[in-house]
Amino acid sequence: MEPDFPWDRAPYPVLVADAAGTLLQRNGAAQVLLPAARPGRRLADVVPAWLAAAHQAMRPAGPRAAQEPGAPASGPLQARRFEAYPSVRDDGTVAWWLVDDTDHQLARDALRTERERTAFLVKASTILLSSLNLGRCMDVTAQLAAENLADAALAIAPARGQRLPVVTCLRGGAPTTSQEAVDPDDVPGLGEALRGFPPVPSRWIDPSVAPQWMIPEGFGPIGALVITPLPGHGVPAGALVLLRKKGSAAFTEEEEVFARLFAARSGAAMSAARLYAEQAAITETLMRELLPPTLHQIAGVDFAGSYRPSADHERIGGDFYDVYPASVEGEPSLVTLGDVCGKGLEAAVLTGKIRSTLHALLPLADDHQRMLTLLNTALLTSHHARFATLVLASAVRKGSDVHVRLTSAGHPNPLIIRANCTVEEADTRGTLVGALPDVPARTTTVTLAPGEACILYTDGITEAEGGPMGDALFGEERLKRALAGCAGMPSEGIVEHVQMLASQWLGNRRHDDMAVVAISAPRTHHLSAVNGHTRGRFTA
Repeated sequence: MEPDFPWDRAPYPVLVADAAGTLLQRNGAAQVLLPAARPGRRLADVVPAWLAAAHQAMRPAGPRAAQEPGAPASGPLQARRFEAYPSVRDDGTVAWWLVDDTDHQLARDALRTERERTAFLVKASTILLSSLNLGRCMDVTAQLAAENLADAALAIAPARGQRLPVVTCLRGGAPTTSQEAVDPDDVPGLGEALRGFPPVPSRWIDPSVAPQWMIPEGFGPIGALVITPLPGHGVPAGALVLLRKKGSAAFTEEEEVFARLFAARSGAAMSAARLYAEQAAITETLMRELLPPTLHQIAGVDFAGSYRPSADHERIGGDFYDVYPASVEGEPSLVTLGDVCGKGLEAAVLTGKIRSTLHALLPLADDHQRMLTLLNTALLTSHHARFATLVLASAVRKGSDVHVRLTSAGHPNPLIIRANCTVEEADTRGTLVGALPDVPARTTTVTLAPGEACILYTDGITEAEGGPMGDALFGEERLKRALAGCAGMPSEGIVEHVQMLASQWLGNRRHDDMAVVAISAPRTHHLSAVNGHTRGRFTA
């Protein structure tokens, strides 16, 4: 090194080369870093290829070349990473300053990895939480893990009976579902993971102990194995198994920690999906008990009912009806139709209690007043502050006629459709149930000839607001005119016709719950022989 070399005492290695790529000078730090880099030698022979290529790209153009400093080149050098900053000198040569950038590069790599992992976790959470289907969550868990964490992955749910639900996925493949009749405790770490215990470090698990059911078809020998729990909401959601092929790198401690972070999100999604499924099953079971029944002919009396809740997305509300067949042949069947104050779920809950109470009072079905009194007492002693209107109808077939005994408790009076197309209002009155200590009511009896019907309805029909201007009520008179045109129609046709007219009147406007029940005397059907042939004849 020439004694007048200006950068001899610089702490960074410095190399000076001419345009032809010949090394001209070096300082002491460069001599220590690159012992073979002696002046006079070709730069390409004594420095890494990335640095030689960067110098070739500079192409100095003689003394005092007007060139802007180029971007630093970078690359590995003796197990470290350096950045080389060029400086064009007045005589056209280039001085390369070498700066050890290893620590900065490691920090940048760590930051990039962390950003990639964070982005992956955000993506995984978005995909997992977009579905409340447990099977879909298990599929996504296995597929994401196989694509980003391992060569293959298994999402395992807690056992159902004697079988483990397992979803297996190979990298680049589609998830497959199976039910394995195995004991999870036979696999080290799996039983503990399914019970929610902390994961066993992968270095403690011998991959060769993995049973055949855990190895995907065509996967080959296992080189590394991770088993981590899928934590749920209070109870374990399952376990995640990560597999790497033999010859692949083992799982690092950082990768295992990241796998646990992913498992936490997957477990939360699976737990939410399982909870939703359980709640949906419970809701469906309870809903079936609250839904109005499908009505049909009982003991020679035709029954039909129709219900429309106040909101089209709901299935239940505050209106209800039931038909209870007589326990003894020849006795009346009891029909109940009511309207609980309010609408929606809260009204539906009280509706269910009223229906249960009425069912318990069936032994008193021949005494309407007694039933109403006991129901009123039950509602007054409950924590609900709601009341209800109700109509009771006891219907029995006698010959070709149907006798109906009617009692109203604060409810719109039933309407009778006669065969001559007239509509009568049943003469029954009463006090609503659940508001006052006493519920006096008046009972009346009507007789339906064949083809005639008795219509029970809730005020959601008559109070339906709509029409051409959108502010008129459907009203009782319009309902009576509509029913007059239903003379002789079967019960199903009458209730559907009423609901259709009310819906057309409403349009898309808001409305209350609407329920209609029809009790009718069917036309009689006699068979007679004419000229040796049997034919039917209807009589009214």
